[in-house]
Amino acid sequence: MKERNLLLLLVLLAVTTFFVNNSALPTDIMEARNLVTAREIVADGNWMVPTMNGELRLEKPPLPTWVAAAIESVAPDNLAAQRLAPGIMGVVWTVYLVLLTAKVSRRRKLGYTAGIVFLTCYQIVLMGRTATWDIYCHAFMTAAIYYLYCGLSADKSHQWRYLPMAGVMMGLSFLSKGPVSFYALLLPWLLAAVATLRLSARGKWKALTCMIVLCLALAAAWYIYLYAFEPKAVQQVIGKETGSWAHRNVRPWWYYWRYFAEMGIWALLTLAALALRYWKRVLPEWRTYMMAALWGIACVVLLSFMPEKKYRYLLPVMAPCAIAVACLVYHMHEASDKASLVLWQVHRWLIAVVVVAMPVAVWVMQLLPVWQAVMLTVLCLALAVDVARPLRGDSRSWRLLLGAAGAFMLIECFLMGSIAKAMGNPGSHSIAATRHMPQLHSLPFYFPQGDSLRIEIVYQAHRKILPLNMADSANVVSHTPMVLVSSRWNSAVLSPAILSRVDTVMVGTYDDNTRPRGSRHYQQCFVNHVTIIKPKK
Repeated sequence: MKERNLLLLLVLLAVTTFFVNNSALPTDIMEARNLVTAREIVADGNWMVPTMNGELRLEKPPLPTWVAAAIESVAPDNLAAQRLAPGIMGVVWTVYLVLLTAKVSRRRKLGYTAGIVFLTCYQIVLMGRTATWDIYCHAFMTAAIYYLYCGLSADKSHQWRYLPMAGVMMGLSFLSKGPVSFYALLLPWLLAAVATLRLSARGKWKALTCMIVLCLALAAAWYIYLYAFEPKAVQQVIGKETGSWAHRNVRPWWYYWRYFAEMGIWALLTLAALALRYWKRVLPEWRTYMMAALWGIACVVLLSFMPEKKYRYLLPVMAPCAIAVACLVYHMHEASDKASLVLWQVHRWLIAVVVVAMPVAVWVMQLLPVWQAVMLTVLCLALAVDVARPLRGDSRSWRLLLGAAGAFMLIECFLMGSIAKAMGNPGSHSIAATRHMPQLHSLPFYFPQGDSLRIEIVYQAHRKILPLNMADSANVVSHTPMVLVSSRWNSAVLSPAILSRVDTVMVGTYDDNTRPRGSRHYQQCFVNHVTIIKPKK
């Protein structure tokens, strides 16, 4: 593998992973929360105490939302522009993962290999295309780990070059999603590094103290401000978040047993990488491999201790797993042991089958226009032949990387929008249409207090939709004229006492489900009736 070719492939893959067709996927609940908060920061001018649909939004640290608000002020209501920021953070995460791998192994090729594996994990692709918090905190923490490793592995003369930067990156990580990445990424790395790497803090305590002070200063600044101006709200948020970790989405400790499947096309090699004793004996770069393998195992174990579990919480595990898989892939160019050769054969044929299956699915499901389908078919067949043909030596690793990267780039360039459309809701009629109705522009929007309102509805409506006590007829009439948004019909929401004093004008029924009716993901809460309520003349 030529270093120049690896770097070129890595750059092309990063561009397509994070920036090509980046607005194709629909907005999910986490992204909607972030963008609604960003809009209200811009509209209300309150950057330090943000709100979401009119209520204080203090559950998440503000850095990613500040970035989203800055973009909103420059490019209002531009989803593609909003997703540039997480894309850039995805590039930052990749760069520091490459630097860390190359620094530990002293092999730049291995670093580039780790970056390519990392960018072909589907969780990274998805999170790098949504404007949420996770990719910020883990990108900054990986940068912090890189600087921390450089500071602890270098001699005393270089400590001040690296350790203060580690503190800054840790502080930015905390400002992005609190202590999440400290627990899910930094602590597992420290456990793995102590066991495998040669680190020394001797004579570096002043620089380490500076690192800690910088981290605390950045991490605590916003919280100190909140304690000064919103102490009751902060206490409520702390109690709410503490309770949610213990009682919400509780899963058994073994819930993450199939974590390797989150690596997608690299799942087989991720599972094979658990054979620690074998690979430690076989791999020339065994120290890097052991660091990564133990780091990944520690990540999964520590995350398994938490009662609340979701598969997206495995996002930080992708980083150490990518390094461990990269060690195996890099070794294949010179491998002579039977296990490596068998893994290489199985994996290259697996990639070839996936690549061939892509155009078949396109033709069967009619996902693309004919000329695009023909072009994709030609490219896929050429890539599959290149991956499957007999190879030796240096080309083994390169073909695996080229096959995986090529498959992902073809999907991201040709199929991302088509897949989203095919899985979407053909009967969708979004409440976003109300934004273009002049008769609604000056009216406040409300929903029945006690009913649930999805934040995605607020995002699509592009305005606050506040709760209103519908049991108090005098209160309801005093708020007219207004717009009522409800998943129930007016007859179930408005009492006879209210109906006798107001006129109602039905605007329409809107369905914001991103999945088709009949799907198990279709939810009635995304179907809302919009009505203008005016006082009787």
